Amino acid sequence: MRRRTVLATAILAAVATPGIARAADPGPSVSKKSTTQLDGQAVFFVSYDGLVNNNSFQKNGLLTYKGYQYAAWYTSTKNAVIARRVLGGSSWSTATLSHTLKSSDSHNVISMGVSKVDGRLHINMDSHSDGYFYVKSIAGLLDNPGSTSWTSSVFGSVQTSLDGLALTSQFTYPQFVSTPEGKLQLSYRVGISGNGRNALAEYDGSGWTALGEWSGSTGTYTSSHGSSTARNMYLHGIDYDVNGRLHSFFTWREQNAAVMCNSGGITNHDTGYVYSTDRGRTWRNDAGTVVGTTGSSDTVAVTDSGLVVDSLNPDHSLMNQESQGTDSSGLPHAIISYVPGRFGQCTTNYVSDRTANGRAFHLRKNSSGSWTKTEIPVALGSSQRTKLVLDKYDNAYAIFPYGRIAAASKSSGYTDWTLLYDGSDLNAFGEVVIDELRVKADNVLSFMYQEKSSGTTPSALHVVDFALPA
Repeated sequence: MRRRTVLATAILAAVATPGIARAADPGPSVSKKSTTQLDGQAVFFVSYDGLVNNNSFQKNGLLTYKGYQYAAWYTSTKNAVIARRVLGGSSWSTATLSHTLKSSDSHNVISMGVSKVDGRLHINMDSHSDGYFYVKSIAGLLDNPGSTSWTSSVFGSVQTSLDGLALTSQFTYPQFVSTPEGKLQLSYRVGISGNGRNALAEYDGSGWTALGEWSGSTGTYTSSHGSSTARNMYLHGIDYDVNGRLHSFFTWREQNAAVMCNSGGITNHDTGYVYSTDRGRTWRNDAGTVVGTTGSSDTVAVTDSGLVVDSLNPDHSLMNQESQGTDSSGLPHAIISYVPGRFGQCTTNYVSDRTANGRAFHLRKNSSGSWTKTEIPVALGSSQRTKLVLDKYDNAYAIFPYGRIAAASKSSGYTDWTLLYDGSDLNAFGEVVIDELRVKADNVLSFMYQEKSSGTTPSALHVVDFALPA
């Protein structure tokens, strides 16, 4: 026993003693494991330059929980389908909901969430500045998936409220997020593009409560070209970190095109950041000052100080709703994209200009409290969005349109961005939907993508898995 004690002490001393080498954390890598088909004939139509089954702002169109993976999409007949498989398995079980997509609008995505307090799966779908549709499963379904048959009977009836809570008649962008206590929150926009507010609702296992709006649409923003008095805040995401802090990056979109150099651009400007330490009840700027209280008249406004962490005027086709995440220390990271000034100071067509000259940037907060932005040396080749993933070692991965994957190591200070996978074998249309929860579950990068098609010809929908460093 004494020998074991001495050896253990020596090992601890070696780890704690400066100057003694230890194995370095691995850098980023991806190894393609498998591809499974969800649907050979998924609905296909291009709207707002995107697909309704693969808009990357879905949170979550694909998710992992307790050893199973869940996916949601619309079929060629516009039926809403929820599927599951054993994590890493080759076959999916499907359940068709009693709802069909009401319009050919790519905003009308399906988003899923998990209420850990009662093991239910929640689904919100088919809305763009109008009414939404909501379904929740039986209690315990996700806690004991292997003992419950996967049929439409495990879901309740389709509702046009949250169990009687209407919220708003102008609803868009549902994003579910689980709180550290296991409650479920729903983030959404009230109003329309260029004149809307962000709001939250919360489910505690017994029912839904509207927490209220937390961002405002009023105030005056003035660029070098003109002014606007209405706008909406577009979120890059909403995420709890390991310490229970709620983070959100955002851009503003102005209603008045007078703020732009050319009407063919897009009125998005600046990357902002706020956080909450009380589960979204109050919001603080980067310096820690409270700048908004949810459900009150004092909401986060474009005129509040300390919100902008990366300044950019409306002339560079900055993308909204890109991507964000937090690392193992709770530090926030984001992907943003726009047309850099070296390609000109005025975009005249945001789709073609972003496709020709757009670049993505990794924006992050350092442990010292300062912000760093690094250009990722991969041309967008698309007007669409890039997604961010951080692995267990805090290496960063950018999943570009068409399923291309670039990565940078934490050890380099995220300066060594390199393309790891070119996506050429996927034949993907554009944006992909990331399983944000699976990376933590089994070190696998898993995303859903749809094959290219033309017109309204249905095409195959897949999930592809990549092993990350173990």
